[in-house]
Amino acid sequence: MKDLLQKKWFRVTLKVAACIVAVYAMVCVDVVLRARSAYLEGEKYWDWNTNPAHKEIALKAEFDKAKAEIDGKKASGKLTAEQYAQKLNTIQFEYDRHREDSSIKYAYIWYQTAVELFTPPESKWVKLAREKMPKAKELWRQELKAKHIPFEEYMLD
Repeated sequence: MKDLLQKKWFRVTLKVAACIVAVYAMVCVDVVLRARSAYLEGEKYWDWNTNPAHKEIALKAEFDKAKAEIDGKKASGKLTAEQYAQKLNTIQFEYDRHREDSSIKYAYIWYQTAVELFTPPESKWVKLAREKMPKAKELWRQELKAKHIPFEEYMLD
């Protein structure tokens, strides 16, 4: 073994192999962290579906933050009254649109994202998302039926 370590080609091969293993490990960690992030987003929307007040609080905070930002720009003279009104109208539209969006639909989409885009490796987050995906899809299906929105099954995937 000592003779092999003195050969340049062997040392280079070891370094290349170590680099490959390191890159693979970094990719795995990245994919697992992305799966976790997607799963937690799904959980947020699941919570919003079961607790609409949480959704309202979060969206209102987001709206207030965006409004405070444009209020500051208007106060400092960076925005004209017309630009301010336009930006305010835009954030109000976004706020209203998000309030009307289906939370369970987004939960399903985020779980689906974790399962389809961030595996392999089969992390704990992917397994959790895979468990919740069918229930989220069923709740979304029930929501569409309750609102009398016509759909075909392929539209839910």
